[in-house]
Amino acid sequence: MTLAVAIAGCGYFSRFHQDAWSRMEDVRVVGVADRDAGKREAAAALFAGARGFDDAEQMLDAVRPDLIDIVTPPATHRALVQAAARRGVKMICQKPLAPTFDEAQEIVAIADRADAMLAVHENFRFMPWFSEAKRLVAAGAIGTPLNINFRLRPGDGQGPEAYLSRQPYFQSMPRFLIHETGIHLIDVFRELMGEMTGVFARLRRINPVIKGEDAGLVIFEFASGAAGLFDGNRHVDHPAEDTRMTNGVLLVEGDRGVLRLDGYGRLFLRALRSEEREHTYAWQDRGYGGDCVYGQCRHVVDHLTKGVPLVNSGRDYLRNLAIEEAIYRSAEEGRFIAV
Repeated sequence: MTLAVAIAGCGYFSRFHQDAWSRMEDVRVVGVADRDAGKREAAAALFAGARGFDDAEQMLDAVRPDLIDIVTPPATHRALVQAAARRGVKMICQKPLAPTFDEAQEIVAIADRADAMLAVHENFRFMPWFSEAKRLVAAGAIGTPLNINFRLRPGDGQGPEAYLSRQPYFQSMPRFLIHETGIHLIDVFRELMGEMTGVFARLRRINPVIKGEDAGLVIFEFASGAAGLFDGNRHVDHPAEDTRMTNGVLLVEGDRGVLRLDGYGRLFLRALRSEEREHTYAWQDRGYGGDCVYGQCRHVVDHLTKGVPLVNSGRDYLRNLAIEEAIYRSAEEGRFIAV
């Protein structure tokens, strides 16, 4: 079975999606849409027979894809989901799913009413180091998990030009660190440690040119009794060849050992009262974040063609967004919030 895919949005991050789709033999990209003629023509040229459009709805009617990959800013998502749902087209939608939690709920409801598949493009869980960390934790490599800590340090938020060359709308987002970036780690933490039951947060803004917060600390409580800490700061960096590859460093501590991720994608294991050793595993340094965009897109294709259970449906993703809401509420009210 060959899946016909259309791409809405040909901006900065779309290039990683385009590369991912171009490498799948069971996928045929039939159309790309973007208001910028140069961007859509360049994207369409990557795929034999693909057509370029300046309007996504026109594209849906003209090429009738099986799946649309929505890679546009959050404020455009509801209209595009509505357009695809009306036509019975399956969807992958980039995150943030919507500017607000209420609108995200509306988007999921639109897809549900149309019985149209909606997957959220949550790619961090497909980063190879997090996938391998999940396998190791599940296999008991550190015993019972007790603590998880991620220090986010991409180092890309300094000065008046912060984010403008890549994703300029970042500067005007009223919620930034958690809504745009921390949401990834909410998903990863739940994947590695199980369900969350509460949060406590302190958020702040360092760079005055952006509207939202760009640094903060969030403490997580898990149903298992474990604890988590997200220490995010987009203003500073960490040791790495590319600080945006892993975006920071991870530590998972258990009752029998410790798992550590560094900024080079390397994983290290240490049994209690023992020396640390590197854990080697296979991964590809391609595209963004260890080829995680390919991993996310491939997962959706495998769901549609092979029946692999979908791990990131819109309905399931609302739990991550509810936790995000609790974080902002905690920061505003200065107290622990149960979720």
